[in-house]
Amino acid sequence: MIPLSRPDITEEDIERVVEVLKSGRLSLGNYTRQFGEVVARYVGAKYGWPVSSGTAALHLILESLNVGEGDLVLVPSFTFIASVNVILMKRAIPVFVDVDRKTLNVSPETLEDAIGRCLKGFKQGDVYIKGVPQFFMAVDVFGHPLDWDGVLEICHRYGIIVMEDSCEALGSEYKGKKIGTFGMAGAFAFYPNKQITTGEGGVVVTDSEQIFSLVKSMSNQGRGEDEKWLHHVRFGYNYRIDEMSAALGCSQMKRIDEILEKRSEAANRYSRMLKGTSWVQIPAVEDYVTRMSWFVYVIRLDGPNRDRVMKYMEKRGVQVRNYFHPVHLQPFYEKTFGKMKGLLPVTEEESGKTLALPFFTRISPDEQKCVVETLREAVEKVG
Repeated sequence: MIPLSRPDITEEDIERVVEVLKSGRLSLGNYTRQFGEVVARYVGAKYGWPVSSGTAALHLILESLNVGEGDLVLVPSFTFIASVNVILMKRAIPVFVDVDRKTLNVSPETLEDAIGRCLKGFKQGDVYIKGVPQFFMAVDVFGHPLDWDGVLEICHRYGIIVMEDSCEALGSEYKGKKIGTFGMAGAFAFYPNKQITTGEGGVVVTDSEQIFSLVKSMSNQGRGEDEKWLHHVRFGYNYRIDEMSAALGCSQMKRIDEILEKRSEAANRYSRMLKGTSWVQIPAVEDYVTRMSWFVYVIRLDGPNRDRVMKYMEKRGVQVRNYFHPVHLQPFYEKTFGKMKGLLPVTEEESGKTLALPFFTRISPDEQKCVVETLREAVEKVG
């Protein structure tokens, strides 16, 4: 069995977690503070605070920016569902944006088009939308940065506040600047399939002292900045990360550059193995990307039946998945907004071709060779 993903855990990682367990301080200790600081320092932000998940990080960013009921929030549908769910948590309205066919990211062109539709007024399912969007939930999908110069110029022109879902992109760079630092705040996530892992967990990074203070407070039930016992100054949540997870994160961050390099080598091996295959579109990396932090390796099948290929590969012991199913076509969102098929032509077409191959830091060349051979066999026999 070659799994879709596998965390890279070392003996030093284990020692840090055991150290915390032996200490008796399992929450709100030194590792919590240190983890936020080390991530912020790595990406070049002034402040960082760790929380229980990437979803919690996104939610707290929306809370700190006062996203409110009825606000229009631009967001891609080609993303993990949490990017959109947190918008509904604030009773705001997600305005779905199509993506660029090459990168699968929102492009300046698709963003401008979505804003234009909002200004003219249009129906998104059964919901009529009209007005200037107040926010943009930018997603650096699969770790590939947006074309940030164009995106920011458009958002500044319309007065749209940018918040960055970089949960898949720790370490990626756009023209030498690390992802997560282009909006008012950025979110990272550390599920076991991510570049580094804390099991569950996330971090909010920002240059705003106000956003940092609010995130820190709201993640701990709204406790005041003075952290007095049972003294709560605002509405909050239990979004605390535990000390074991934070310690694991600190340990993993010591190897972040090594991890990213190994993942880059693995991605390049796949690309070499698949180069010239007429029915495969390998992932594109634009010239403006000065460092690509590979979260997953997703190909697109042009011609072969993706679902039959997936079933065949699974039966042969190679775990693969489609990545992503559009949020606007998810049953809950169709129930909430009405049928939206046809709303985003590129998203809908390209998502039906996606196939995530097994990808993790220590995947071996032999494992990758087996994956590619099984893929070719699957296309030949059932595709």
